[in-house]
Amino acid sequence: MKEEDDCCCTQLIDEKGNFNVDGLHSFITSTNFSHCALSYAVVSVMGPQSSGKSTLLNHLFHTNFREMDAFKGRFQTTKGIWIAKCVGIEPFTIAMDLEGTDGRERGEDDTAFEKQSALFALAISDVVLINMWCHDIGREHAANKPLLKTVFQAMMRLFSPRKTTLLFVIRDKTKTPFEHLEPILRDDIQKIWDAVPKPQAHKNTPLSEFFNVEVTALSSYEDKEDKFITEVAQLRKRFFHSISPGGLAGDRRGAVPASGFSISAQNIWKVIRENKDLDLPAHKVMVATVRCEEIADEKFSRLCSDKVWLALEKAVQQGPVRGFGEKLSSIIDAYLSQYDAEAMFFDEGVRNAKRQHLLSKALDFVFPAYSTMLGHLRSKALDSFKIKLEQSLNSGKGFAAAVRMWTRSSMLEFDKGSADAAVRQASWDASRVRDKLRRDIDSHAMSVRDAKLSAIMNNFEEQLAKALVDPVECIFETGEKDTWPSIRKLLKRETEAVVSEFLSSISGFELDEETTERMQQSLRDYARKLVENKARDEAGKILILMKDRFSTVFNHDNNSIPRVWTGKEDIKIITQEARTVSLNLLSDMAAIRLDERPDQIDSILRSALMDGTVSVASSRRGVSTDPLASSTWEEVPPKDTLLTPVQCKSLWRQFQKETEYTVAQAISAQEAYKRNNNWLPPAWAILAMVVLGFNEFMLLLKNPLYLLVTFVVFVLGKAIWVNMNIEGEFRNGTLAGILSISSRFLPAVMNLMKRLTEDAQGFTSPEGMRNS
Repeated sequence: MKEEDDCCCTQLIDEKGNFNVDGLHSFITSTNFSHCALSYAVVSVMGPQSSGKSTLLNHLFHTNFREMDAFKGRFQTTKGIWIAKCVGIEPFTIAMDLEGTDGRERGEDDTAFEKQSALFALAISDVVLINMWCHDIGREHAANKPLLKTVFQAMMRLFSPRKTTLLFVIRDKTKTPFEHLEPILRDDIQKIWDAVPKPQAHKNTPLSEFFNVEVTALSSYEDKEDKFITEVAQLRKRFFHSISPGGLAGDRRGAVPASGFSISAQNIWKVIRENKDLDLPAHKVMVATVRCEEIADEKFSRLCSDKVWLALEKAVQQGPVRGFGEKLSSIIDAYLSQYDAEAMFFDEGVRNAKRQHLLSKALDFVFPAYSTMLGHLRSKALDSFKIKLEQSLNSGKGFAAAVRMWTRSSMLEFDKGSADAAVRQASWDASRVRDKLRRDIDSHAMSVRDAKLSAIMNNFEEQLAKALVDPVECIFETGEKDTWPSIRKLLKRETEAVVSEFLSSISGFELDEETTERMQQSLRDYARKLVENKARDEAGKILILMKDRFSTVFNHDNNSIPRVWTGKEDIKIITQEARTVSLNLLSDMAAIRLDERPDQIDSILRSALMDGTVSVASSRRGVSTDPLASSTWEEVPPKDTLLTPVQCKSLWRQFQKETEYTVAQAISAQEAYKRNNNWLPPAWAILAMVVLGFNEFMLLLKNPLYLLVTFVVFVLGKAIWVNMNIEGEFRNGTLAGILSISSRFLPAVMNLMKRLTEDAQGFTSPEGMRNS
């Protein structure tokens, strides 16, 4: 039969007390029992062996429990505990067939299994059918009394018993009216309840606190089968909607959700077999703990392999994901909702605790993705800050204003992104990443500021170098008396100009006063250092400068025209002047004088080197000492000393030696000039020539033609004199002059005649044109 096949009859506990875990799991799977939540009922049947319990269940619930074959005799049919699905009953109802009591197979003393199975049935059943014979009602030693004692004693072992429905089914009722049988049965039940030993807490507890007692009667199945079937059909109707308010089931305080039924049944039987008192509230918590933990683990496992989550995780590894927080929150919400749906009927405290544990595990699992998302947001905001700051600076915006503006913009961008990435179920704080972003922005801004300021400083240092190095070198080479005052004036003027321009260029940085002052001082120190280094460089080549300066002054007059040593110049005075200028240059180069401290270097050098006073009297001992025999200058710090007195003395000696040749050459040139210009006869010879040639002179005066010829000869001779530079030729010596003039005389005369002819033609040609 299809209905019989659907009942899935399964042995739950065998006659030795072994729990069939696999069988129960197969039963739950095949009947989809686990999806019923609390919408199910458990009905068990107790009664003496061979009292028709299985037959009653099969007719009542359309199950297929094994029934006794009357033709084979009375023997134990049901061994252990069996379960089956009640066919056609709503809600889902499980029928549980218990091994009969008072069976000869177990013997008179082996009642342990009976008590254990009774306690098990009371712990998990909503309705317990007590199958009893009608003729046992009112009898002192009836078979139902040991059974009831067993039931009531088992109930006392429940730490906090639930109110179970006891449905007494009177089998094979007689002609005695049911109205007379029920009071007798209830009276027997009350007497048995009163006689059962109870814990102190329940000494005076009435039976109604533990049980709902219901009574029904059925005709004999063997003698009146049709009537039996009709009465069973009427009884079957009472099991529809048995768990509804007012239904046949009890208060169901110990009911566990269907998904936890297997765990609950296994644990209850284990506790009963170990002969321990069954604490139903604690058991309920235990079942909730195990089952909720299983549900939570299953949901977490599904979350880990969720395709949507895996796609989101992959996407966030590659870059920021818009709506990350909402997407992740929806995924977590979905699994929490599934957990809530499956665990809603378990103990609230346990359910909430496991839910929180599931949420904590899920958040720990997805937190790396959230951290990665924040990392992307931080990097994006930092990159945005860098780009926009650079663009602003390139467009000429002030540094500090640009930093403030784009810092606010980048932090706002991060805040919006972190809010979008926030997970509703978590209280994660993005402040640490935000603080790191702020530190990174500040660090980058400081780095850019330092680079920009360094570039500005380098630019102005270059300006200072251009403004100071060459002019200072020129001033040193000039060697005037006001060398150092000129340098100080130049240094101050150029430094202040550059500092003023520098302050204007850094105004956009909004630096504090201390930093600004420090940078100004750095520029001033750099300018001073430039001058000092240039002075040291010039001091290193002082001998060359002195010789150049000496040569310039010695070989050129006041108008910078080269001197011609004609013999009229006073070489001694010129030499004195040139050496004085060179000495001034040596004095200027002896020390750095940027601080305007007075010193005696110039006077000491002048008196010791120029005036010939090479020693002065000691003020204390009266001993003659050389003022240049020292390695320091008075009133000049060692750091400002360029040339020590000893070095100056040595340089001057070398200078004198190397300039003596120039002076000697000038003297030789004067002497040669004098020799070359002595070709005219002596004065007495000229006078004699005038006296002796008086007659010839008078002849010329008397004869104008002679005078004209003489004039022409004079003019031609003068022209030849100038054209051939005869005076210059004789400067190199008389013989050399004669040889040079003799070789050039004829070409010079021919050239002169040619020019005169050309001039004459050019003069007469216009004349002829006018005559024509």
